Amino acid sequence: MTMPSVNQSNANAKGILWQVVAMLFFGSMDAVSKHLTSTLPVVEILWVRYLFFAAFGFLLAVRYSGLSGLKTSIPFLQAGRGLALVFEIILFTYAFRYMPLADAHVMAASVPLIVLALAVPILKENVGPRRWIAVIIGFLGVLVILRPGFGAWQPILLLPLTGALGFAVYLVLTRMAAAFDSVGTSAFYTGIVGLAVLTIFLPLEWKEPSMDEWAWLILASVLGLCGHISVIKALSMAEASMLQPFFYVVLVWATFLGLVIFGDVPDLITIGGACIIVGSGLYAWYRERVNLNQS
Repeated sequence: MTMPSVNQSNANAKGILWQVVAMLFFGSMDAVSKHLTSTLPVVEILWVRYLFFAAFGFLLAVRYSGLSGLKTSIPFLQAGRGLALVFEIILFTYAFRYMPLADAHVMAASVPLIVLALAVPILKENVGPRRWIAVIIGFLGVLVILRPGFGAWQPILLLPLTGALGFAVYLVLTRMAAAFDSVGTSAFYTGIVGLAVLTIFLPLEWKEPSMDEWAWLILASVLGLCGHISVIKALSMAEASMLQPFFYVVLVWATFLGLVIFGDVPDLITIGGACIIVGSGLYAWYRERVNLNQS
């Protein structure tokens, strides 16, 4: 096994920093979105965010590939990616209206494990028994939080859990699309598909925002754009597998914001389940790194 060069180590460190910054932006965006759900329809909130994101995707595609970056040879795959993501975002934003940020993000922490499970049948990736055990233990952590059959059972938790499945499908399809289209092209179709879906329902949900609400809507959109730009910067400097553990920074940040802004304190069972999920995800990542170093 060769040691990474100093330049590569510096690039990895910068990539990790950008990934952490991205998670801070996304967690802050979710806090603003939760605030907005108390007065505005979810579809309206997301339509404004997607308007910004679609424009960003267009500029990104043109910058990297010119007008040819707006064309794709895999329209159905790109449409599937866009639908999976907008489905996930709708579910999570509805969840923010009814539950604490931390509880929703604990469910989101299962995404890496779901991706690992989906990668076998869809991407034909090889997953060893140790990583399968990590997936099983991680989902036991989900069951701890859901508490099915007990008096504290909260069906609302199924919203972010289903959203986590949608996001995992989006990530798997994104891996597939990466073999055909550039980052810019994929970002463009992600934005356009989501915007089209939300536009269909917008007339049924529209409520004229106040000036303050417009300011919060724009802030949420800008935070989301900054998060996406930070992720792109991170991936340009470090491998995706290197960045994966720092996905959990958003859980810590969302918990902090939920406590400070909304006064939400996770109960001990939720904290315990979160530790199981995160621990399983980190172990699965560790085994993946070991396998990569041995190959």
